[in-house]
Amino acid sequence: MAVLEKIRVKFGILISVVIALALLSFIIDPNTISQVASTMSSKYRVGKINGNSVSYQDFENELNYQNRIFEYMYRRNANTDQEMDYVRNMAWKTFIDRYMFLSNAKKAGIQVGEAELVDLTSGDMVSPMMSQIFVDETGVFSPEMVDTYIKNMRQYDQSGQMKMFWDYLQHTITTEQYYTKYNSLFAAGNFTNPLMMANQIAENNNSVNVEFVMLPYGYQRDTTITVSDSEIRSYYNKHKKLYRQEASRDIEYVVFEVKPSQTDISSANEQVVKVYDEFSSTDNMKNFLMKNSDRQYVDEWYKKGELRTVSADVDAFVFDTKTKTGAVSEVLTKDNTFHVVRVMDSAMVPDSVFVKGVLLQGVQTDLADSLLTVLKSGKDNIGNVAAQYSALNTPQSGEPGDYGWMTKNTMFPGMESVFTARLDNFYLIETQYGTHIVEVTDRTEPLQKKKVAILEKEALPSGNTINECYVQANELATKADGKYENLKKTVDEEGLALLTRNNLREGDENVGSIDDRTKEISKWAYEAKEGKVSNVLNINNDYYVVAALKKIHKKGYTPVNEVASSISNMLYSEKLGEKKAAEVAEKIAGLDSMQAIADTLGTTVSTRDGISFSSYMNQGLDPKFIGAVSVAEEGVISGPLAGNIGVYVYKVLSHDSGASFTEDDVKSRDAQMSYYSSQSLIPVMMQDAKVEDNRARFY
Repeated sequence: MAVLEKIRVKFGILISVVIALALLSFIIDPNTISQVASTMSSKYRVGKINGNSVSYQDFENELNYQNRIFEYMYRRNANTDQEMDYVRNMAWKTFIDRYMFLSNAKKAGIQVGEAELVDLTSGDMVSPMMSQIFVDETGVFSPEMVDTYIKNMRQYDQSGQMKMFWDYLQHTITTEQYYTKYNSLFAAGNFTNPLMMANQIAENNNSVNVEFVMLPYGYQRDTTITVSDSEIRSYYNKHKKLYRQEASRDIEYVVFEVKPSQTDISSANEQVVKVYDEFSSTDNMKNFLMKNSDRQYVDEWYKKGELRTVSADVDAFVFDTKTKTGAVSEVLTKDNTFHVVRVMDSAMVPDSVFVKGVLLQGVQTDLADSLLTVLKSGKDNIGNVAAQYSALNTPQSGEPGDYGWMTKNTMFPGMESVFTARLDNFYLIETQYGTHIVEVTDRTEPLQKKKVAILEKEALPSGNTINECYVQANELATKADGKYENLKKTVDEEGLALLTRNNLREGDENVGSIDDRTKEISKWAYEAKEGKVSNVLNINNDYYVVAALKKIHKKGYTPVNEVASSISNMLYSEKLGEKKAAEVAEKIAGLDSMQAIADTLGTTVSTRDGISFSSYMNQGLDPKFIGAVSVAEEGVISGPLAGNIGVYVYKVLSHDSGASFTEDDVKSRDAQMSYYSSQSLIPVMMQDAKVEDNRARFY
């Protein structure tokens, strides 16, 4: 009984926990427990900052918010890879700011108050962000536009989009102000007082005229000098911080690029030639290009030079003085793409126009016609009409009815006709948003522009070509059978190029000559075991890759065995310099002239004038030698000095003071120091905060 009592006392808590868990299993769905466990697992963690975990769900929520901001600012979703990367980086920066930077800035005593924020958004110290968004037709910041935006937000923002963007602006501007203030601490810390400035100018204007002899070390290794393992280990331990490394992988790989065959190129050319006559004469160009061209018709005015993005030959043809409306080019070739151009129209068109207008959503056609008649009669103006329909209007500047300055990149889709509209006339325009009544009141100087239709056909790899390329890659992967030795043997036998990429980081998107997005390679490398060979990796259907994982470098410190060779060479060089300097010292003991020293060492006396420590990188001399002579006593034989390439004995003939290094150079150096400080600020903080960025595992 005593034993049972002892067990009950000692293990009572443990038994209670086990019983409680058993009871909970009847109450809680096991899937729920699994989901909670997975949420807590680092496998589902996008990052960690200052001990704060960023879960996948947290990051997705922030990413969705940043996507909404992007869509509001640019009136479209982030579609391209670069745009999606930008949005993800902005989402990640939000967590960096929240969990690291803002905390550090506030600990430093920095604050941004409400009154300061008002000044930054509409007062005397407007932030660059505000001054770029709220500008009038002259490109100048307009406080009135800010007031109008806030007014419209409060009265008509039923969707909440305007409020969302205004909150985003305020938060971003506040955060940037914290950055500005924090960076200013470092900038102010790089202050140079008058005495320091005078010393810098004097030191950097000091040049030296010197005579010297140099005994080179030579290239033959001195077998009497040894570097022990204990010396290497000792140096490594004392300088371990120099060998900090991030996680990376070393890989070797073979690339099979998917390129169109000559048959594919000929086929694309034949397709263009086949429809050439129809393209030259069709009355329904939009439908024709939709069926036959890689490039669709765009109802847009182009000026000279703008079509060079398509092809220099296309631009040259369209804007040749001999090319008239209706002219059709011959087949133009650029790389593996074929173009035929037809000039659809020609006119004098401005780059931008100032548009007044009102959007009449849901208004009957008869009413729109009536309003247009009233405006044309001069009995009312578009501002009053816009004010009446203000809930439906979308002004771009402060006054009701002002759509503002429009260019072809900033206009509402469907309003292309405003560029050729007559000034001070009223027009009805139908767009996807509804019916607009518009008036063009101003414009820039008209230029010669043209509308063009471009029949474009790019030669792409056919199914047969793609399949042949894949078969080659798959044959290599099959012969390798997952083993590096097999891969190396096959590559050597078949004369393939085995490429190397060292220090591949997780999420790296460029591998060698493959400038596409290569995350597939990185993902494989971080899941594979050392020495393994991949199956065929498909890179955007443009490349097939077979890769081998040669080496895994874990985050932390480079193992001593991986840097032992470089440490050994460095210690050897130091010992060699000490030995050679001691030998020279023994040989020249008691000699009092440079010529006698040169004769004894079997070399010659050299002279060099104007050696300056301020620009030692540009003089082609040993840096150790430059540093030594710049402070050496005049007229005294000095040395021997163990330099990087040999042993020096030298005598300074004179020190000269120049005036090439000025106060402006000191200020420039201070500015560089401030720049370096600001650039290293976040990386240093991230290292201290032990930031863990795992985004590459998810995106």
